[in-house]
This record gives sequence, structure tokens and C-alpha cells, in this order.
Amino acid sequence: MEHPLIATARELAPFFRAHADQNETERRLSDPVVAALRPTGMLRMAVPAVYGGPEVDVLSILRVIEEVSKADGATGWCVNISTTTSTLAGFLAPDFAREVFGDPMDAYGGAFAPTGKGRTVDGGWLVEGRWMWGSGTQHCAWINGGVVTDSNEMRLMFFRRDQVEHLDTWYSSGLRGTGSTDFRVFGAFVPRGREIWVGKVWAQVDSPVSRFPNFNLLAAGLASVCTGIAARAIEEIVALLGAKTAGLSRSKAAEYPPAQMNIAQAEAALSGARAFLFDEVSKVWEAVVRGDRPSVEQKARVRLACAHAASESARAVDLCYNSGGGSSVFTSSQLQRCFRDIHTATQHMMLSDRNALTFGRLKLGLEADTALL
Repeated sequence: MEHPLIATARELAPFFRAHADQNETERRLSDPVVAALRPTGMLRMAVPAVYGGPEVDVLSILRVIEEVSKADGATGWCVNISTTTSTLAGFLAPDFAREVFGDPMDAYGGAFAPTGKGRTVDGGWLVEGRWMWGSGTQHCAWINGGVVTDSNEMRLMFFRRDQVEHLDTWYSSGLRGTGSTDFRVFGAFVPRGREIWVGKVWAQVDSPVSRFPNFNLLAAGLASVCTGIAARAIEEIVALLGAKTAGLSRSKAAEYPPAQMNIAQAEAALSGARAFLFDEVSKVWEAVVRGDRPSVEQKARVRLACAHAASESARAVDLCYNSGGGSSVFTSSQLQRCFRDIHTATQHMMLSDRNALTFGRLKLGLEADTALL
């Protein structure tokens, strides 16, 4: 059966579409969009049930992200970041997991990169640092950042919203509404337990979502943003070509054979990439549901599928954008936003071609860096 949140995402799609311009203008999710998202649970889909979370299955999470992204790429991006961050609830000590992830109206975000420094003090650490790519963190009650402690340990630490300063740095070509700005802290106290010792702590909650590889979910969520944007581009070009007259002729642009071929190729690229993505994710999901630990090869195949989905989604969007001709360049056209958003999304390191190289090395029996699988 389809998860109810997928239907909720479809129902809210017109609302998200209507506020996409406002998100872009404000360079963050607008207050009405955040207010609409909070009660649905879409910002915390991976919070374990033991902490009052919805604990949605991974395949449904991806479909929700895709539906929202089809309505607005920036909103889908923030849904993905918040939900994939919420998987960290399963790795915190229970008391702190309830403190950070227990409010059903909260959202989550931060940056994994260890660009902060932590000095050991009684009961915890004093932290200062600056992080990039803080997507959606302006509407988060808790924000995490990677920190290297004075004992040279990497910890992912959680800061209260009032400990964080957001910097006005997000001037991007696409995904403008994500608010992916830099943020920093100065002398923020983080108590022991409100952090995750990266690479040293296993999940504290035994559930399929908590057992699913974190980076696999992050990459798959980002890939689902891409497939959602591509689906929107196909929808937009079909509507445009059905109404547009080709050049100086009186015939419909839809009758132009190259446009027909572009639409067919875009549909094939998106459908094939999406099928590969969901097939590989489903195999890992089935493994964790059984209680098995996914193999390195399984995780590498998911990452390959994610990179492939991103690149093929970009190809599909480009085909649609080119088919729109001069109509595509105007800010009134959704095609130009799809074009800008997809080519911003594909720059994320989780979707880069290095994931294909990792799989290729493993397939050939060579050593490969698998730390971020």
C-alpha cells in the first residue's frame, strides 16, 4: 500500500508551486511553506517510532521527496536534507535523541564537514567553527556541524538555534529557495552525549531505517530531488509545445519531429534512471529489513544509481529546455528554473562522477575509498 505521506505530498503540490517564487526571492523556504510542512511529518520521516517519529520506509521517503521536488525543487531539497538528517536520531544517546528529535514540529539540518574545532571542558566541549551548505537551517531548532576535538576525534555535534549565526552567503544560480547559506558558532557549549563520535558509534535504535546506510539515503534523497525536477520539466515542455506555434509557421510546435524525439529521449532517460535507482535502493532496504548488513558492493551500486539518476535527470531537463526554444529563457518559464535547479543539484558531492569511479574500481577488484558509501 502507498504510504499516506505520498498522497499528502501530492495534495500540497499546488501550494508548493504557488510559493516557489517567494522562496526564490527570499533565498530560503518561505514561512508559509515551512508552516505547511511542519505538521505533516515530511521534515522528520526517518525519526524512529520510539522517539515519536513516523519512521517511514526508505522507498516511500524517496517518493515523497520526488513528489515535493516536482512541485518545487528547493522545497524538495529541504525536505530531503531535514529527513536524512533525522536519521541521526538513531545514533544519539536516547535522552539527547528525545531532546533534539522529539518535537514533532521541528526540522533538522547542518553540515557533516569537520570544519569546527572543539576544546574539551568540564562536561563537554566549547566549539567554534564555520560551515557551508546549511540548507534549510534557518527554520531548524537544532543544527549539526562536524567538529574535530582537541583530542583529534571527529564528532558530529548538535547546536541549539540560539547558538548559531547564519551568514548571508547564499547567492546561487539554482535552488535559491533552499537557504543553503554558511553558518557559524563561537564558544558554543555542547554537552557530552549531544554528539555522535563519527565512525565509532553504531545505531542505538534497532530499526530498518536506522540500519539503512546514512550516506546511501542522503544520496538517494538528492537523486530523488533530481528525478522530481526532471519530471516537472517534461510536464512543462509537453504543455508548452501543445500550445506554442513553431516559429513563423502556423503549425503547433508539438508537430516538429526533433521536439518529439527530445520528449521521447527525456522520458526514456528519466524512466530508466529512476528504475535503476529504486531497484538498487529496494535491494538494500530488503537487506536491512531482514536484519542483514548491506555489503560494500550493494552500497556502491546504490551510489552508482544515484549519480546516474542525477546525470540522466540533467540530460532530460536539458532536452526539455532546448525544445522550448526562446520560451525557455524567461523567468516566467518553469523550464528555466528546472534548468538552474538541476544543474545546481548535480554539483553535490554525493552525486558526483567519483561515485561511478568507486564502483568501477570495486568491480575491477581494485582498492577504493569506501568511507563515504
